[in-house]
Formats: sequence, C-alpha cells, structure tokens
Amino acid sequence: MGEKLTVIVPAFNEERNIRECLESVTWADEVIVVDSFSTDATPEICRSFGVKLVQHEYLNSAAQKNWILPQTRHRWVLIVDADERVTPALRQEIAGLLGRGPDCGGYWVRRRNRFMGKEIRFCGWQRDKVLRFFDRDRGRYEEKHVHAEVQLEGKAGVLRSALSHDSYRDFSSYLRKLDRYTDWGAQDLVKKGRRASVFDLVFRPPARFFRMYVLQLGVLDGVRGLMVCTLGATSVFMKYAKLWRQSAGGRGT
Repeated sequence: MGEKLTVIVPAFNEERNIRECLESVTWADEVIVVDSFSTDATPEICRSFGVKLVQHEYLNSAAQKNWILPQTRHRWVLIVDADERVTPALRQEIAGLLGRGPDCGGYWVRRRNRFMGKEIRFCGWQRDKVLRFFDRDRGRYEEKHVHAEVQLEGKAGVLRSALSHDSYRDFSSYLRKLDRYTDWGAQDLVKKGRRASVFDLVFRPPARFFRMYVLQLGVLDGVRGLMVCTLGATSVFMKYAKLWRQSAGGRGT
C-alpha cells in the first residue's frame, strides 16, 4: 500500500499566492492550511478547494508548525509555504518514495528561487534547500523565531527534484519580510545572550555583500543579482541594528 501524505500550508493574508500553491498539492491524501487569522480572502479560497482549514494564533513559524504536526492524519508530511509550488517532478519523486517506503527519517528539498519574476541562479541561492518532507514522529522544528530547521531523529536524504519558490514578487513584499525577519533574528540573538558591536554594524553587512556578489557569483545574475546581494547586506545591518537597540548601548540614546 505504501505511506500516505499530509501537506501542511502555513498562511497569513496570502490571497495572491494560495490558489496556485493549493493547485500544486491537490494530489496529496490530506491538505491542511494553518491560517493565522487572515483578514483577506485567504480562508475563502482555501474553502473553495475543500482542504482542511484551521486557524491558530501565530507566535513564530516553528511554533505554528510544531502545533499542527501532531494533528495530521498521516505520519509523512510535506511542508509547503504559500509562495511555493510543488513541481510535477517533485510530486512524482515523493509519490515514488511513499510507494516503496522511505529509507530515511526525512528529506531535504532543493528550492528554485525567483526574485521579481526571474530565477536567481547564483548569490548562494543555488544551494538553497530545506528539510520539508519527513516523518512527523521523528521530526520537530527547533525553537527559533526565524530560519528554524527540523531536528530529525535518524538520517536525512536529499531529493533530486525542487520546489518552485516565488520568494519576492516586488520590493514591497521584500521590505515587509525584511522588517519581520530582522525583528525575529534580533530576538534569537538576544536569547543567545548576544550583544551588537561596532564590528557587527560596520563589517558584517559588506562582508555579506562580498560573499554573495563575488564569492557566490551573484554578479552573474545581473541587476537582480545586485539587488538580491544589496538587500541581503541590508538585512544583516538591520538585524544587528535592532539587536543594538535592545542592548544596554541602545537604550536611552
């Protein structure tokens, strides 16, 4: 018989993305959208697909996923963000694994990332992969606000096929995420007892730009590559600036 699959889609105000996302996962045995009380048409679109829609207050990405994992009907889960699409090749590879029985506790999934409508082939994005397909009884997200990864019992494999990720369609969407993610990144550093220094503010941002644009060949992605690398450096500066503001040096000045 093989294993069955539950797809989990976290969402908040994703009316621009959710329809195409759900269209790419309708083949799964169960689809659950975990909505953080959207105020746009996201819930109505989800109901039109007949998927299971649950609403839960959002604390952070890891907490949201850990909350829903025990509630799935099937052990094997695939996490898909609303701005991602499961390609036919990825669907076929996952179905094949489930049919013969997975030989790992989970699998890394590569992502093909698009920025303002075009795929970014360098900038370090070419190595992007996430552990999204796993046995929920053997995996749980680490307690972090941002970039939390699954802590898996047992070995992890790597799938050949990739998710399609339309990460930033315009500057507005990037800036909204930048503000949110740098807040969370600073909070994670505070939890680790970190404090920002002049070194962090002055040297880390250009170092990030140099790594992405030169060492990771972002220059080959043209103008979009320049934008991605500059925004990457900006996000580093913002994270440490927010960390400084929360430290003793930032209070009262």
